Amino acid sequence: MKLAFSPALIRKLVTVFLVFLAVFSGYLLWHIDRTSPWTRDGRVRADWVSVAPDVDGLVSEIDVKDNQVVRRGDILFRIDSRRFRIALSAAQATLLARYAAMREAEHDARRYERLRQSGNASAEKAENLRARAMEDKALYQKALADLTRAQLDLNRSVVRAKVNGYITNFHLKPGDFVKRGQGVFALVDSDSYYVDGYFEETKLPSIRIGDRMEVRLMGVSPSLWGRVETISRAISDQERHDLPGTVPRVNPTFSWVRLAQRVPVRIRLESVPQGVTLVAGQTATVIDRTPHRTR
Repeated sequence: MKLAFSPALIRKLVTVFLVFLAVFSGYLLWHIDRTSPWTRDGRVRADWVSVAPDVDGLVSEIDVKDNQVVRRGDILFRIDSRRFRIALSAAQATLLARYAAMREAEHDARRYERLRQSGNASAEKAENLRARAMEDKALYQKALADLTRAQLDLNRSVVRAKVNGYITNFHLKPGDFVKRGQGVFALVDSDSYYVDGYFEETKLPSIRIGDRMEVRLMGVSPSLWGRVETISRAISDQERHDLPGTVPRVNPTFSWVRLAQRVPVRIRLESVPQGVTLVAGQTATVIDRTPHRTR
C-alpha cells in the first residue's frame, strides 16, 4: 500500500525540517562560538623602557632618531660633560689632600705611641692622635667615595641603550635640558614581543598552559605561532569597589543579561614569518590549534 502525500503536506514537512535545521545550526554555531577556544580580541604587546638620564644637564649630542633600531649598549645621546669633568678634577684634588692628611696623622699616632711606651709622652695625647688618625682615615674614605661618584656621573653623561629595541616617541634636540630620572622617550624591547588573547571565561576550560596557538594579525596574511605561557588569575570586579578601611561597596543593581568576562591569556611567540613587522597594540585573532582532548 503506497502512502500518498499531498503537495500541501510535503510543503509543511519541508518547512518544519528547514526550520528545525536552521534552529539546530544556529544553536550549534552559538555553542561553538561560546565554548571553542578562539577569540578575535587579541593584542600584540611588548615591554618598553622609559629612557631617562641619571644626571642633570644640557643635551650636547644626539646619536639616534625616531623609530631607529638600536642594540644594547649603543649610545643614544650625550649630556654636556664639562661640569662633570670639573667635579671629577675637584674630587681628585680633595682625595690627594685627604690622603696626605691621613698619612701624616697615622705617622704622628705611631710616633706618640712609641713615646708613650717609653714613658716620654702621655697616654691622653697618644689617644687623641689615634682618634685624629681614624677621623682623617674616614675623611679619606669619604673623598674616595666622592671621587667614585664624580666618575660615575661623568660616565652616566653618556646615555646608552639598556636593551635591544626600537626608539619611539623621540623629540629630543641638542640644547634641551634633561633632568635625572625624568623620561625623555621610550625604547621598545624587541626581544619581548608577545600576544595577549582576551578569552571569554566560558572558553577557559579548553585552554591549557603549553597549548599551540595560531595568531592572525589584522591585515597580515601569514600567521604567527606561539604557546600559551600564562593565564591571568585575576581581573577587575566592576560590581564592587573597596576603599581602605571601609566595607565593600557593591552595585545595588543587577543585570539579568550576563556577559562572559574576558580573561587575558599570555602567548609566547615562537614563529614570526620573515617580513612581518610587529607593532605593540596590533589586533589579532587567536585560535587554539592544540588537538581537542578530554579536558
